[in-house]
Amino acid sequence: MTTIDLVSYEDALASYDPVMGLEVHVELGTRTKMFCGCSTELGAEPNAQTCPTCLGLPGSLPVVNAVGVESAVKIGLALHCEIAEWCRFARKNYFYPDMPKNFQTSQYDEPIAFNGYLDVQLEDGEIFRVEIERAHMEEDTGKSLHVGGATGRIHGASHSLLDYNRAGIPLIEIVTKPIEGAGVRAPEVAKAYVAELRELIKALGVSEARMEQGQMRCDVNLSLRPNGTEKFGTRSETKNVNSLRSVERAARFEIQRHAAVLSSGGTIVQETRHFHEEDGSTTAGRIKDNAEDYRYFPEPDLVPVAPSREWVEELRKGLPELPRVRRNRLREEWGVSEHDMQSILNAGAVDLIVATIDAGADAASARKWWMGELARRANEAGTDLAALEITPEQVARVCALVAEGSLNDKLARQVIEGVLAGEGDPDAVVAGRGLAVVSDEGALGTAVDEAIAANAGIADKIRSGKVAAAGALVGAVMKATRGQADAARVRELILEKLGVEG
Repeated sequence: MTTIDLVSYEDALASYDPVMGLEVHVELGTRTKMFCGCSTELGAEPNAQTCPTCLGLPGSLPVVNAVGVESAVKIGLALHCEIAEWCRFARKNYFYPDMPKNFQTSQYDEPIAFNGYLDVQLEDGEIFRVEIERAHMEEDTGKSLHVGGATGRIHGASHSLLDYNRAGIPLIEIVTKPIEGAGVRAPEVAKAYVAELRELIKALGVSEARMEQGQMRCDVNLSLRPNGTEKFGTRSETKNVNSLRSVERAARFEIQRHAAVLSSGGTIVQETRHFHEEDGSTTAGRIKDNAEDYRYFPEPDLVPVAPSREWVEELRKGLPELPRVRRNRLREEWGVSEHDMQSILNAGAVDLIVATIDAGADAASARKWWMGELARRANEAGTDLAALEITPEQVARVCALVAEGSLNDKLARQVIEGVLAGEGDPDAVVAGRGLAVVSDEGALGTAVDEAIAANAGIADKIRSGKVAAAGALVGAVMKATRGQADAARVRELILEKLGVEG
C-alpha cells in the first residue's frame, strides 16, 4: 500500500477547521423489495431472489412498497423533518455492473423528508445538534464479488461475479447539512451521530441497522478550511464505512491527510476514498467532480407519493419513545450519573439491562453484572455483550440466587462461567458444579471452630477488641468451604463464638 503523508491530529486542528457531511444508507426491514415482490431475506443462493422488475427487463413495471414509504415517513418524523405533501421518484442514470437497470430509482429534488435535526450526546455530556438536509427513498444495488486478487477489490482481480439479490432492497438515505463548529471533536461527533441514528432506527423498528451486515453504512464527507475562514474546502468522500469506530477513524485520518496535503502546498482532489479497517487508513477511489451529471429525470413508471396529513399525524402519534428521551428517563430511574449512563450506552448494555430488570432483577444488580463480569468476558472474547451466550432472563436468575443467599458473588461468577460454557441455565450449573452457598449452621459452626483453634493468636487479638482481625478468620473459613459460605454470616459466628460485639 502506498505510504500516505499525515500530520499529527493536534497540528492539523491548530491550522484548519474541519467541515463534515455524513450520508447514511439504511436498508429497511421490509419483507419484499422496494418496487417488486422479491424477498429481502438474507442468505439465499446468488440471484435466487430476482424477477424481471428488479433486473430491469423490458416491459416490467415497478410498484412502490407501501411499508417502505411508511418507514421513510417514520424516520423523517423521528428526525424532526418536514414531510413532503407530494414527492416523486427519479431515475439516477449511471452505469455500474451491479446495477442491472443501468439507473437507480431514487429521489432527487423532491425528497419525502427534509429540514430536520438530531441532537447527539458526546461522552462528556455535551449535546451537539446535527442538522439534517434530507431523508429520501431509493433502492440498493446488487453486490459484486471480485475474484483472483489479493484485496477483494476490483484492482488485481481476474474476474468479477454479480449477485442481484440485494438489487432493489429498500434504502433510506439520510443526508446531513454541513456539520460545522465541531472542531477537535469532529470525529467524535461523527461517531456519536451515527450511533444515535442507529439507536433511533432500531427503536422505530424499521431496520435492525446491523452495520457489520451492511444494513447501515456511512459515507464520510470531509473538508478542511483555514481557521477563521468561511469558504468550504474541497471534500473527500470515504465510502461505505460500516462500524461506529471506523466512522471516527475515517474522519480523523482524513483530517490528518488533508492537513498534510494543504500544509505542503498541495491541492485536495475531490474523490471517493476506500476505508481500510486493518490500519484505519483511506486510499483513493474515483474522481468525483462537482459537474458530475446523473441525468436525473422523473421516473415515468411510478406515480407520485402524496402522504395525507392525517396519516402523517397518525404515524407521529405512534412513534415510540426516542432513544435519548428513553435514556434520560432510565438514568433517573436507575439513579446513575450521565457519565455512567454513557458508559452503559457505549457498552451496548442499555437494552440488556432493561430486559434483565423486566425479568425480575433490581436495577443495581442488573447493571452490576452486565457492566462488570459480563463486560469483562465480552472484552476478553473480543465480542459484543449481546453476542454472549447468556440471556437477560438467565442473568436475572443469577441476581435472584444472590439476593436469596443461595450464591455469593464469587459463586455467581462461576455460575455465569458455566452458563457461557453451555452447561445449562443457572440452576443447572449450580447443581452440576455443586456451587450453592453452605447455609447449614452446624457445618458453618464447625468450620468456624476449626479456624479459631488453628489461629489462636488472631482469636486473642479479636477478644482484645481488634475486631478488624476477624477478616483473617473469615478468609480461613471461606478457604475451608471452597468459597461457598456466606462471608457476612461467617463473621457473625466468629464474633459470637469469641464473645465480641461487631
